[in-house]
Amino acid sequence: MRVIILGAGRVGESVVDSLVSEKNDITVIDTDARRLRALEERYDLRGLVGSGVDPDVLEEAGARDADMLIACAALDETNLVCCKIAHRRFNIPTRIARVRSQAFRHGSDLVDKEGFAVDRVICPEESLTRYIFKLIEYPEALQVREFAGGLACLVSVRAVAGAPLVAHNIADLRECVPDVPMRIVAIYRRFEDEPDRFIACSGGTRVEPGDEVFVLAARDDIPRVLSALHHDEQRGQGRPKRRVQRIMIAGGGRVGERLAQELAAANAGFHVKVIDHGAERCIELASKLPHEVLVLHGDATDENLLEDEGIETIDLFLALTNDDENNIMSSLLAKQMGARRVLALINRRSYAELMHGTQIDIALSPAQTMIGELLAHVRQGDVQAVHSLRRGVAEGLEIVARGDRKTSRVVGRAVRDLKLPEQAHFGLIVRGLPDPLALPATDDAAAEPAVAPQVIIPSADTVIESNDHVVVFVPHKRLIRDVEKAFRVSAAFF
Repeated sequence: MRVIILGAGRVGESVVDSLVSEKNDITVIDTDARRLRALEERYDLRGLVGSGVDPDVLEEAGARDADMLIACAALDETNLVCCKIAHRRFNIPTRIARVRSQAFRHGSDLVDKEGFAVDRVICPEESLTRYIFKLIEYPEALQVREFAGGLACLVSVRAVAGAPLVAHNIADLRECVPDVPMRIVAIYRRFEDEPDRFIACSGGTRVEPGDEVFVLAARDDIPRVLSALHHDEQRGQGRPKRRVQRIMIAGGGRVGERLAQELAAANAGFHVKVIDHGAERCIELASKLPHEVLVLHGDATDENLLEDEGIETIDLFLALTNDDENNIMSSLLAKQMGARRVLALINRRSYAELMHGTQIDIALSPAQTMIGELLAHVRQGDVQAVHSLRRGVAEGLEIVARGDRKTSRVVGRAVRDLKLPEQAHFGLIVRGLPDPLALPATDDAAAEPAVAPQVIIPSADTVIESNDHVVVFVPHKRLIRDVEKAFRVSAAFF
């Protein structure tokens, strides 16, 4: 696929990192020659110095033959105008823009083909806020990713000694928690003096304390899944099973402000404090945020300030500034002083890998929270959702089975007969979702009651049906093409 990326900043670099490994032909446009040179030294791509709103620059970048434009420059107006030119002058098939303004949300007439011609609007701050909300809803989880419109979830959780599933083989899962349908798709195990290692899951795989376990289940079953891996009912060990109420946000920038606004609007009884080091910014925040949000002027690495504000009573401490080092230090300090759970926003992948799952419970990369929204447009086949996991190394993929037994390698076949890569883990099936490709219903069919979608944890004998939404966990991105190939239908289907 030929892809043009506008912007070589943090988001642009993350997009490049995700796409270049999949053998896409990438050209990056930016006005900063130094940034482009750094990318060219690290990745196999072409850098072009210039403005993305200049048609001549887009022409030189290969816009006439491009399959996709991803506009992620710093300014909304640059991205919007670039998409309009890409559509009007070069007819690039897919145009994606990073836009912060609420006025240009996806579905607005301002971004349709008569407007700025954006196929997909992506706002990293919105993606990040939505993701953090999921972590607040499921406080034991390290990651929460949704599939099939939220009907199914992939969660990762740190296994705690004494929990029902810990120190048992995966084959004993139904015996340990008989009423919770789930599928363990991956385990990452800690080893001394080396990074976490991927452990392929089979019936004989044993869940050990300290493992980061990835589990697929229906959304309604997620609380019980987390309890089965993270809480010792007999000894009272593990995280206390109480909801998050007291939240402290370090950093009153775009993300911090947006999150505080939405926490207040949720009317869920949250007690929110926001700390920012800028006096003028604090005045601005105090005027914008609801009165129940307390705005504090100070430094989140100030031990006296944290003590005065009762850090030991905080359920979740969120370090959301633009400075990785400050986020790391304030999170470590908050944890040491008694905060129940801490999350640090870390832009540098190497820092995130070092800190994730240590004293910092969650090290979150802002670009990785939204990269899946881009990848869903790049994947081949009918891919509905992609979630980048383990700092971009692994992926959770939701793909729709199409065709019939003659035209598809999966439809009409049992799970045991599917030709998937050995390490790709077949997770679950969501069956009964509306099919946008189906013919309009007849009057008789319309009279039949709609069947509610169901989440199926398949056995080896489960047969795949057309329009099944299948979720697959892939531990290595190099396996993605083989998974897509397995779900591809022959030309005769169309």
